[in-house]
Amino acid sequence: MPELPEVETIRAQLAERITGRTIREMEVVDAKLAEPATPEALVAAVRGRRIDAVTRRGKYLIWEFPDGDALALHLRMTGRLHWRPGPPEEPPPFLRASFDLDDGATMTFSDLRRFGRAWMLPADPADREDYWRGRVGPEPLARSYSGRDFAQAVARRSGPVKAVILNQAVIAGVGNMYADEALFQARIHPERPASSLSDDETKLLHRAIRDRLRVAIAHGGASIDDYRDGLGNKGQMQEQLRVHLHEGEPCPRCRTTIVKTRVAQRGTYTCPSCQPRHPGRSGS
Repeated sequence: MPELPEVETIRAQLAERITGRTIREMEVVDAKLAEPATPEALVAAVRGRRIDAVTRRGKYLIWEFPDGDALALHLRMTGRLHWRPGPPEEPPPFLRASFDLDDGATMTFSDLRRFGRAWMLPADPADREDYWRGRVGPEPLARSYSGRDFAQAVARRSGPVKAVILNQAVIAGVGNMYADEALFQARIHPERPASSLSDDETKLLHRAIRDRLRVAIAHGGASIDDYRDGLGNKGQMQEQLRVHLHEGEPCPRCRTTIVKTRVAQRGTYTCPSCQPRHPGRSGS
């Protein structure tokens, strides 16, 4: 699933290419993309609109229009949004929607598993904030998101720390892959109760989350399965993963064998030595 770094990579690429452009036409190939709206209603809402900015909220990509309205797109598991300078030679597999821009460029939204969605966001800032409240928490890379804010959010929750940082209402955009990588960097076992973390541990985890997300953005995200960036290219972050998907391999720090378990119903990779389940002890 594209996580914050992958969506931010696409956002930056599209911002450079479609800001100021007008959507000349949109075609919805798969009606499920627009649900609960109809394809006709979604097309009518975006046709002829100028894109003033391309922004992001967590894992959501947003095209802002001049009057405050906005189109939100969520790639979910296998969605791909691909910009081209002209029409594609042939429709991409699993095409769900296409956009024609006033400069001749096109964008296609394809999605093997059909979980991705596109919908209109409210224009009023208060209504927009109400919409996101409870769905998406603070942006982890925002300057205003301090270690103290993170510590307060974590301290209130007794569930496994990995489940807490995967909760999009607690912190926006962190998914399974970068949760594993951040917890490894901070030397914290993913099953530790979040409320059991010390002040020093929450500081380390806050820094590790921000570091791993920034590194991933610098590498264009990770192409493990379906992800491609906004130009159709693979990311390179998969080459930088330290524990995620490395079951049975030696830990890059201590050479202990990396193990795979399940936490919060997600495949989870840890080093039993670097990430002890019980603080002050080694092993799992």
